[in-house]
Amino acid sequence: MSTPTETYRVFAIRYAHYDRRSGANFLGGDPHDVPKPLDFFVWAIVSDTRAFLVDTGFDEKVGARRGRSIIRPVEEGLKAVGIDTNAVEDVILTHMHYDHAGNNDLFPRARYHVQDREMAYCTGRCMCHPAIGRHFEPDDVASMVQKTFAGRVQFHDRNSCITPGLSLHHVGGHTQGMQVVRVHTRQGWMVLASDASHFYANMEQRRPYPGVDNVAEMIEGFSRLYSLADAPQFVIPGHDPDVLKRFAAASADQEGWIARLDTAPR
Repeated sequence: MSTPTETYRVFAIRYAHYDRRSGANFLGGDPHDVPKPLDFFVWAIVSDTRAFLVDTGFDEKVGARRGRSIIRPVEEGLKAVGIDTNAVEDVILTHMHYDHAGNNDLFPRARYHVQDREMAYCTGRCMCHPAIGRHFEPDDVASMVQKTFAGRVQFHDRNSCITPGLSLHHVGGHTQGMQVVRVHTRQGWMVLASDASHFYANMEQRRPYPGVDNVAEMIEGFSRLYSLADAPQFVIPGHDPDVLKRFAAASADQEGWIARLDTAPR
């Protein structure tokens, strides 16, 4: 007998913002050169019995140093959807860039899910190159090493099923260990792409984001994202402000910073 598929509620929680032009978001630039800012998100995946956090964001200290504006701290967004940071047991890190793997002490009980090759990448020779290493925070990497020795990291090699309704899939491209999350919702299978595609336009137009480890893997990854989801509209990019326009908030007080993704797009 097959195991019933679990169904989850999914929230995109905006915690920071960065103004930039469109030319900075496409490999080779953009002839339109219009405003195309980045929003920064973490994602909460929740059922009646458990919760997963996808990525952990960065704190105000890191944001100030890198010129990114904190809109609301990550812990405030999680509290708004009923998640106590002290009770989180599972954190999925899509990759180890500073904006996805910070807030190192915010989840004291959590087990962290990371790809083998991402840990090798951010602790190996590639970090000797400033053009690559500048996207990582040494304190975040060191914290993950410490968590490894404390038995708080679960490593994954390519694809892993975490529960009957949630799985991890390695796509590479943006970083060597870039992974995406496939989650079953009441609308069907959804993919949290994170930085496998920063914007809807990157994957829809097959135009890679400039921050890339392997261009071919990133482009191939766009097709992989769509193949994992039940419909294209349920592939959610990692930094696109349009996510908050395409999906409604769960309540009026969450409008503009938290979107309920397991609903029909508006």
